[in-house]
Amino acid sequence: MKNKEAVSGVIGGAFFAIPYLMLAVPLLPSIAIGAAAFCAGEMVLDKSKKTLKESNYSLYKVLQEAKKQNAHILDMIPSINDSEIRVNLNEIHDAVNKIIQTVEKTPKKVKNIDNFFNYYLPVTVKIVDRYDEIENQNLSSADSKKFIKKTNEMINDVNKAFKKILNNLYESEITDIDAEMKVFNSMLKSDGFSETELNVVKEDK
Repeated sequence: MKNKEAVSGVIGGAFFAIPYLMLAVPLLPSIAIGAAAFCAGEMVLDKSKKTLKESNYSLYKVLQEAKKQNAHILDMIPSINDSEIRVNLNEIHDAVNKIIQTVEKTPKKVKNIDNFFNYYLPVTVKIVDRYDEIENQNLSSADSKKFIKKTNEMINDVNKAFKKILNNLYESEITDIDAEMKVFNSMLKSDGFSETELNVVKEDK
């Protein structure tokens, strides 16, 4: 919070003024109460403004590395000749970006996708690099053609898997809001505010 000191000062001033002016508490105890409130405000505001780098440096490093790997995938797309792979890589980049943003926002979600950062993403980068290398050689051997076809299929599977991982990160939220909407809808119906009930009222008028 940018105005941390100002907010803490307001808190401290309020905790001084109320005892001193309204409750007739002596000056020194009132000052002590105000000072304690100011310090408490500083501590609370300091805690609330901690960045991920400060609160969880190891996760911060993991996400920074993931961002570099994802940026590399994006950089590689123009050099890929196969249009289908380019489409898949663009979608993979988008999914990875959203996964990183989600974990940055809610760090506890990382426990469900450790393998994504430790294995899936780095191996995907290796596959893309190797594919680009082989493709640019314009090889015509059976093995090279087989490799290119297999890689194409693998990149497609990776795209689906990463989208599924992103989906899973929001599964609990989707379940929670769905349950809440059902309760909300039931209350609307019981209070006569459902769409059906309102249509009946309109027709009666």
